[in-house]
Amino acid sequence: MAGLTKKYTKSVAVNMVIANMIGTGIFISLGFQVLDNGIPDPFAILVIWLLGGLVSLCGAMAYGEVATTVNKSGGEYAFLSELYHPLVGFVSGWISMIAGFSAAIAGLALATGEYFIPLLGINHDATVNLGFFDFPISKIVATIAILLVVAVQLRGVRFGGIFQNYITYLKVALIAVFLVMPFIFAGNYEPSGVSFMPSDKSFDTIFGLPFAGALVWVMFSYSGWNASSYIVGNLENPRKNLPFSLVVGTLIVTVIYLLMNFVFMYVATFEELAPKDFARIDIGNVVATKILGSKVGLIFSGVFSLALISGLSAMFIAGPKVVQQIGKDYSSFRLLGKETESGAPKYAVLLMCVVSLILIYTSSFKQIVEYIGITLTLFSILTVFGVFILRWRKASTENTVKTWGYPITPIIFILLMIWMIIFFVYDNPMILVWSLVTMVPAVVIYYFSKNDKK
Repeated sequence: MAGLTKKYTKSVAVNMVIANMIGTGIFISLGFQVLDNGIPDPFAILVIWLLGGLVSLCGAMAYGEVATTVNKSGGEYAFLSELYHPLVGFVSGWISMIAGFSAAIAGLALATGEYFIPLLGINHDATVNLGFFDFPISKIVATIAILLVVAVQLRGVRFGGIFQNYITYLKVALIAVFLVMPFIFAGNYEPSGVSFMPSDKSFDTIFGLPFAGALVWVMFSYSGWNASSYIVGNLENPRKNLPFSLVVGTLIVTVIYLLMNFVFMYVATFEELAPKDFARIDIGNVVATKILGSKVGLIFSGVFSLALISGLSAMFIAGPKVVQQIGKDYSSFRLLGKETESGAPKYAVLLMCVVSLILIYTSSFKQIVEYIGITLTLFSILTVFGVFILRWRKASTENTVKTWGYPITPIIFILLMIWMIIFFVYDNPMILVWSLVTMVPAVVIYYFSKNDKK
């Protein structure tokens, strides 16, 4: 029984997927979709959120086969090292540490700070002078949230898993309350009056180029559907629990996202939902305030910030596993591979904490979101394509879970992600340039360290 304290249970794996996925994306993506250069059609918006869920499911099924065949923690780092070359895995591990988790942690922490400020009764733009600099209070709250989660995860696998379960249950409970509020307090506000039935322009919108651009934000919201694959080496009965967590977690979030977008558009007009500021993440505030009034609505939004901490916790479970695996594979980074008696990858957690805090104070939320969207998709495509490589190599083991719908489901995932990247690069080519530039240090570090590979 003692050994099981270092293994995550099935419920933790499912909750990791849910907590990783439900973060800031659902509260900002719709704002860009309702703009004139987006897809301002209620039916098309619901279709794209359903499509995002289906694409994520296709990816999750492929990840289940790759993860159970390779059977190592560390996500894409471990998978791509086995599938292609250690250099590809090392670069993906580097990007995963910076973009996949640290940048995502920074973005989610910033959102937590924005939503928590109403509880403090202060202005969103309020600052505190600390020596030579003025620090936004929202960023100070974000820092505190990260340090709190780090302290929890350093307690070890068992304590961190219990915390993850309960904080995710809180998040789902608050979302359930949010979904029924419009109907309980129906007399408090005037609904938007939009129709969710397909209109004359719905199908033109769905097959138009802006639809691909809107999919970028949707897939950012769904990012995290592969979260439990990062802990496959520390998961009880991975052959059964990994695919279960990937599929069930993604299905639950897909239903939640469809319902939340329905509620958003049912309550507020497109004009009210449109972003007023790229740095302000406030669709939840807009809707809660319209239903409950300014005071109660802001308090609810502030309490909801506590639920966002579940996403931070899930990322601090999955992300350090990538860094730790690099430490185990390369003697140059062996310090990162060490863990405490309770199973916590101490130095990997601390490194990710430092990188996340740096990003909080040096980047805007919009920059973080765009960078994550393009960079992570590239490695997800390589991982899903790995299913075809494994089948060609006949690398299946007795623990391998076969991809449902092969080869159709992985092909659907790959084609839609390539379509999304093409639009993204056409719209903003510099994002791809910066993604490639970020990979250069990883290549240099790899060639200096490859002789130290264990």
